[in-house]
Amino acid sequence: MVNLRKVAIIGCGFVGASSAFALMQSGLFSEMVLIDANRDKAEGEALDISHGLPFTNPMEIYAGDYDDIADAAVVVVTAGAGQKPGESRLDLVKKNTGIFKSIMPEIKKRHFEGVMLVVANPVDILTYTAVKYSGMPESRVIGSGTTLDTARLKYLMGQHLDVDPRSVHTFIIGEHGDSEIAAWSSTNVSGVPLDDFCEMRGHHEHQASMKAIAEKVKNSAYEIIEKKKATYYGIAMSVVRICSAIIRDEKSILPISSMMHGDYGVDGVALSMPSIVGKNGTEGLVPIHLSDEEQAALKSSADVLADVIKKADI
Repeated sequence: MVNLRKVAIIGCGFVGASSAFALMQSGLFSEMVLIDANRDKAEGEALDISHGLPFTNPMEIYAGDYDDIADAAVVVVTAGAGQKPGESRLDLVKKNTGIFKSIMPEIKKRHFEGVMLVVANPVDILTYTAVKYSGMPESRVIGSGTTLDTARLKYLMGQHLDVDPRSVHTFIIGEHGDSEIAAWSSTNVSGVPLDDFCEMRGHHEHQASMKAIAEKVKNSAYEIIEKKKATYYGIAMSVVRICSAIIRDEKSILPISSMMHGDYGVDGVALSMPSIVGKNGTEGLVPIHLSDEEQAALKSSADVLADVIKKADI
């Protein structure tokens, strides 16, 4: 039986540890197990976070092994090699698909019935790998996808327009990586079409501004990695947001990565589109308006991922 108050994190590197810390503070769970190939690392992180529990909500945090995931509501998989300066997410494919091919059979053996959230990069390729090797229903295997990219876009649009970024309704779609697309055609600010709102705020060079902002979003991770060698706080907050949608059965619409089967002409790859997320993972895509140019870019993004899958022989 699934314990809705339990989460497991596989991989205790920067992203895994930051996610564990963020989830502890969120109050979503009362039990958290940390799993890592280096048991001492998992134990150290569990101890470090546990020592702050007198300041927050009661929680049991401990290092464990794959047997401990059987009844978890969510398994967050962050295990994998990190992205190095000058390295694209897709450069990580061979290293991290190899790691996933060893992790997924272990999860399969435990008959895990919760939702698997893949966070390690390249997240779309690894979500596809997880679906293939875990034996789980596709709906219960999702990736963090472009949830963080979308948050970055909202943040930058909020700065550009001098409004609360939570009032900006937009999505980054496609690959979580270099071929991602800003879905400008469906973007609005509290229901006001983007161009109209920009005019209202004194911005008139729409195309140039949108292009510059989309480029900045795409290059955000590279910029952070160049400056501090890794990104982990933003994605940790994304993990909390997705877990919240699952545990509370929110039916929230989030741009998570999931398997595509013909929508927008894309089939046989995992990539990000707005999806309804609840207790059973993804309940299906939300059709948003895309221009012909955006649809073509989405198809190109899917082709990039399909080519990687083929070359990596996943």
